[in-house]
Amino acid sequence: MGRLFGTDGVRGVANADLTAEMALGLSVAAAHVLAEAGTFEGHRPTAVVGRDPRASGEFLESAVVAGLASAGVDVLRVGVLPTPAVAYLTGALGADLGVMLSASHNAMPDNGIKFFARGGHKLADELEDRIESVYEEHRTGAPGTGRRAPASAGSGTTPRASTGTSPTSSACCPTASTD
Repeated sequence: MGRLFGTDGVRGVANADLTAEMALGLSVAAAHVLAEAGTFEGHRPTAVVGRDPRASGEFLESAVVAGLASAGVDVLRVGVLPTPAVAYLTGALGADLGVMLSASHNAMPDNGIKFFARGGHKLADELEDRIESVYEEHRTGAPGTGRRAPASAGSGTTPRASTGTSPTSSACCPTASTD
């Protein structure tokens, strides 16, 4: 499988390549990786989540919010805004993480997830690699994760470009339902 993260996050055809399950899992993995890196140390973490006006942004936003909240992150939904505004608000509000749901200039059926670090800056490639690794370990049930792969693991499409406990727990991504 190729790298999930491209130049600007994870992108793919919404509800085919980029599903709500993937958005949930990537969000939980991001929360756990940032907690392990010490980003959330000493306080309850906060994330800013925004989206573009694509219809798929609504279900992806719900999945991202559910994933972050299940991992112990407080979420500020900022609605439909341009990507630079979400980056700015992440820094201006002192949030620990920002998430933008947009595929920028790509075709309308596409969408994407872009994570911002504290200050509204792009996450370091090493953190994206770790998020992808944690997400894949859960998705595939790789050894050492303490998880079994779901029956559908390995089937389906691969994107072009998890569900959790507290961000400091060692179990990454148990399945959770959302309201």
